[in-house]
Amino acid sequence: MSTPSASGASPRLSLYLNLIRWDRPAGTYLLLWPTLAALWIAAGGFPGWHLLIVFGLGTFLMRSAGCAVNDVADRDFDKHVKRTAQRPVTSGAISVKAALIFGAVLALIAFALVLTTNAITIAWSFAALAVSIFYPFTKRFFSMPQAVLGVAFSFGIPMAFAAVRGEVPPLAWWLLLGNLFWVLAYDTEYAMVDRDDDLKIGIKTSAITLGRFDVAGVMLFYATYLAVWAVLGAQIGFGWAYAAGIAVAAAVAAWHFTLIRERSRDGCFKSFRLNHWVGFAVFAGLVVDSTLRHFIS
Repeated sequence: MSTPSASGASPRLSLYLNLIRWDRPAGTYLLLWPTLAALWIAAGGFPGWHLLIVFGLGTFLMRSAGCAVNDVADRDFDKHVKRTAQRPVTSGAISVKAALIFGAVLALIAFALVLTTNAITIAWSFAALAVSIFYPFTKRFFSMPQAVLGVAFSFGIPMAFAAVRGEVPPLAWWLLLGNLFWVLAYDTEYAMVDRDDDLKIGIKTSAITLGRFDVAGVMLFYATYLAVWAVLGAQIGFGWAYAAGIAVAAAVAAWHFTLIRERSRDGCFKSFRLNHWVGFAVFAGLVVDSTLRHFIS
C-alpha cells in the first residue's frame, strides 16, 4: 500500500504534497478502515458506490487538511524535533497563510462531498471539523491529547451511520469508543518516537504521561479496542470470518509489542507506520463475513 513519490513533481507541487504527507499514506488508512467498517455495518453489507466514494475521498481530503492545520499549529515545536524540523511550514518553505488556505480548500472539497448525503451527516461534519481543528492545540495543556485525536480519527463512524440510516444509533458511539482505544495505542507508539524531544520543548503526550507504563498502556489500549469491537460484532451477528479478522488484528498487535518493548525510535516508528494492518484485518473480516451472510441468506 504505497502512493507515487512526490520526487518527480515540480518543486512547488512537491512542497504541498509533502505538506499533506502524500508519500506517507498510513495516516489515511488509519482513518479509512474504521470509517469503511462503519459503512458496511450501517448498511448491512456493501453501502453503494456513492457513499464509498464520498467517504473514501473525503477521508483522504480531511486527513490532508488536518496535516496542514497540524503543521501550522505545531510549527514552533516541530523546529526543535529532528524528525519534523524540515516540514514545509516549519522550515518556512510554505507560509502559514498558504498552508491554511490550502487546508481550507481541501476541507471545502470534502464538505462538497458531504453535501451529497443528507442533513444529519452535514450537521455532524461540523462537529468533526471542530474536533480536528481543536486537537493540535491540546498538546499544550491536556496530558492525553491522543484521546482527542481518537475522537477526531473516529468521527467517520457516526457520520457513516448518519449517511446510511439518517440517524446515529448507540451502536455507532460504542464503535467510536472502541476505535478511540486503537488510536490511543498507535498514537502513543508515535509519541514514544519523539518523547525525548517533547520533554525538552514542554508539550504533553500520552507517552510522557504513561511514563514507564507506556508499553503496558499501548497493549491495554489494543486489547480494549479489539474486545469492544469483538463484542459488538458478536451482538450484530457476525460469525467466524469476523472473529478471524479480530484474531489476525490481535496477532499483529502482539507483533507490535516486540517492536516497542525496547522503546527504540525505529521500532516504535515502524509499529506506528504498519498499524493500519490492524484496522485492515478487522475491516477485511467484516467484509468477508457480510458477504458470506448475504449469499447464505
